Amino acid sequence: MKEKFIDLLFKYKNAFATDKEPLGVIIGHEVDIILNVEKPSPSLLRRPAYPASPRAREALEVHIKELMDLGVLRRVGHN
Repeated sequence: MKEKFIDLLFKYKNAFATDKEPLGVIIGHEVDIILNVEKPSPSLLRRPAYPASPRAREALEVHIKELMDLGVLRRVGHN
């Protein structure tokens, strides 16, 4: 499983930031974002960014830890 994941990452390595290609710089790629409403609902703005049950959050934290242990993710900032 780990080898398949690493192979997949290498297959799409151009999609990731590197020292030579910093985060947010994707040459030759453009995305148009089309909003489906003119103004977002204020109640939607007050919701947590990623609402999840405590059980789902715990499962997500386990997956994040696994990716960090593999060196795929790293913690940045004050989080």
